[in-house]
Amino acid sequence: MKNKFFEVQEEEDVGIVLSDGCRLSSRIWMPKDSVVHPVPAILEYLPYRKRDGTVARDCLTHPFIASHGYACVRVDMRGNGDSDGIMEDEYTELELSDGLEVINWLAAQSWCDGKIGMMGISWGGFNSLQIAELAPEPLKAIITLCSTVDRYADDIHYKGGCLLNENLGWGSTMWSYSSRPPDPMLVGDAWANMWTKRLKAEPFLPIKWLKHQTRDNYWKHGSVCENYDGIQSAVLAIGGWGDAYKNAVSHLVSNIKSPVRGVVGPWVHKYPHFAVPEPKIGFLQEALRWWDRWLKDIETGVEKDSKYTVYLMDGVRPQSWYSERPGVWVNEDNWPDGPKMSTFSLAENSKLAKYHITQDLNDIVCSPQDCGLDGGEYCAIWLGPEMPGDQRRDDSYSQCYDSETLTDRLDIIGAPVIRLKIKSDAKSGQVIVRLNHIHPGGASTRITYGCLNLSHRNGHEKTSDIVPNELMDIEVILDQIAYRVPEGHKIRVSISNCYWPLLWPMPDNGKLTLVQGKFDLPISSHGDLDERKFQPAFVGEPWKIETIREGGNQRDVKRDLKSGTVTTEIIDDFGKRMDKEHGLITGSIAREWWSIHPDDPLSAHGRTHWTEEIERVDWSVRTETYAEMWSDYDTFYIKASLMAFHNGDLVFEKEFNEEIQRLGH
Repeated sequence: MKNKFFEVQEEEDVGIVLSDGCRLSSRIWMPKDSVVHPVPAILEYLPYRKRDGTVARDCLTHPFIASHGYACVRVDMRGNGDSDGIMEDEYTELELSDGLEVINWLAAQSWCDGKIGMMGISWGGFNSLQIAELAPEPLKAIITLCSTVDRYADDIHYKGGCLLNENLGWGSTMWSYSSRPPDPMLVGDAWANMWTKRLKAEPFLPIKWLKHQTRDNYWKHGSVCENYDGIQSAVLAIGGWGDAYKNAVSHLVSNIKSPVRGVVGPWVHKYPHFAVPEPKIGFLQEALRWWDRWLKDIETGVEKDSKYTVYLMDGVRPQSWYSERPGVWVNEDNWPDGPKMSTFSLAENSKLAKYHITQDLNDIVCSPQDCGLDGGEYCAIWLGPEMPGDQRRDDSYSQCYDSETLTDRLDIIGAPVIRLKIKSDAKSGQVIVRLNHIHPGGASTRITYGCLNLSHRNGHEKTSDIVPNELMDIEVILDQIAYRVPEGHKIRVSISNCYWPLLWPMPDNGKLTLVQGKFDLPISSHGDLDERKFQPAFVGEPWKIETIREGGNQRDVKRDLKSGTVTTEIIDDFGKRMDKEHGLITGSIAREWWSIHPDDPLSAHGRTHWTEEIERVDWSVRTETYAEMWSDYDTFYIKASLMAFHNGDLVFEKEFNEEIQRLGH
C-alpha cells in the first residue's frame, strides 16, 4: 500500500491552551480533508521561533510530510516566539509536562486519528527523547537528530568533566534568542507586555550551568541514559560526524529495547536532506518510511534496515570546511559487537606499536595554553570555517606517537579508548587525546578526540583530589567515528594538556608525565561499494524572502605582538531578510572573542556580543546582548548585559555579575 498525495492547508497560528491557561502558538500543515479522514500528527516542539527562526527549514520539511497524509505541528515552547509565558531553563519539568499536554491535545483533535509522532534536531531531538522516556500513550514513534542521551557528558557544557567554552558561547546565543518579542501581527497589542515579562524574567543560563560542575541530579534530569527502558516508542536516531553530537546514535542503538535504527552521515548540525558535507540523503523519504510503519501500520521494510548504518569517510587532507566527503555507506548489523578492538602501546621513540608488552615511558606533556587553535568549533552549525584544520601546529605542542606506515587501509568504526598511567606536578590538570591521520608529506587530519579533567578520573559525580607526582590510572574515551585511513599513510595519537578555545584551561600551568599507555582502536572491514542505498535528497519549496543584507562567516586568529596574547575572533553575520508573505524583517549578527596568553592559564577570557533586529514598516525592535567570562585559581567570573530598543529608544536593560567557585580545579 502506498500513500497518495494530499492537498495541504496551513494554519499559521493555532492556539494550544494548557491547563494553567498558557497559550502556545503552533503552525500546522495538514491534509484539507483530515477532519473527514483523520490523520496521525507529528510534533516538533522548540524555543527557536517558528515565525522567523526555523521557518527556512520548516518550509523544506513539514509541507512535504503533510502532503503524504500527516498533520505536521510546529509549536513554539512557553516563553518563546508567539507563545505566552516565560522560559526559565532548558529541558525543565515544565517544558516536558507542557509537551505531554500538547501531545494529548493533538491526539484529541477531530483531524487527528490519535497516533502521534515527534521529531526534532538538537533541542527538538533532546526533548523528543525526553518525552518518549515519559511514555505518553499516544506517542508511537520519534525521529531524533543531533541529540544526546547524557546532558552532562555529551551536550555543550562539559566534556570529560572539562568545561567547554561552548557553555558560554551557546548560553550567549540563548541570551540573545530569548530576548526577542512576539510578532504584533499575531498577538496584537499584547506584544509589548509579553516582551517586558520575558526580558525581566530571562536568566543568563551559563550562570546556572556553571553552578553544576559535576554530574548531579540537575544533569541526570532529562538524560535518557538514566532510564533507556522507559522509551516505548520506535526510535530513528540520526547524527553527523561533523557535528558535536556524534555519540548518541550508537548509545541509542546499543541500549533501547523498543524498535530502533541509527544512521550517521558526514554532516554538520543540520537535517540530512539539506546538510553538508555531501552526500545528502533522502531524509524526507526515510522519515515517511518510519512514520508510515509506526503511525499507519504500513509495511515499509524499516525493520529490515540495518540496525546501524554509518558513512565510512575516506581519509582526506585537512580543511576547515568541506563541501563533500568521499566514502561509502556501511552497515554494522551486530552493533556494538561488530568492530574488533586492536591494541597498540605508546612506546619509546614516540612510536605507536602493536601491543605486546607495556613499556615504561618518561614522556612530558606541557602544552602552551594556545594549543588547540586548529581544533575548529565544538559544534559546526553556521556553515563557516568551523571544522578542524591542519593539526601540525597543535601536534607540535603535544606528545605524539606515530604508527608505522600502513601496509593496508585501516577502517576505524567506533570509539577509540586510551588508558594511561600518568602523573601531574600540579593539583589540577586535564588530558586531551587526538587521533590523527598523517598524510605523506606530513599534513595531519583530526579523526576524532576526547578529553578528561583529571579530578574526574574516578567518575563525574564528584571530584577526586590530584596529589602532585602521584601515579594515576586514567581512561579517555574518544568520540565515535567512521574513518578510512589509506594504505601508505600513518595514524598518530597526540596528547596535550591544553585545548583552547574549545576547553577552558585548568588554573595550574602544570606538566604531565606519561608513564605507560595503551590505545584500543575499533577496526572493521568493508569493501568499496555502498552497503545501503538512500533515495536522493528532496526538499520542499524554499522560504520566500527578500534579502536586505547578505550574511557571511569569518574566523581569524590574531596575535598581539606586544603582549603575546592570542585571540580567536569569530563573526557570524546571518544577514537580514524580509518574509514576502507577512512582511516581517529579521536580522542578526553574532560575535565571539576568545583570548589567552600561551604562558598563563589565568589570562583566559571569553567575550560575546549578539545583535537581533525585528522590524515592520512602522515598528522596530532591537536587542544587544553581551557576555564575558574570566577566572582566577578559585573562582569563575561571569558578566552579562542586555539592552532592548523599541523604535530606536532604549526601553529595557539588565545586567548580571556572578562569582562561582571552581570545583576540582
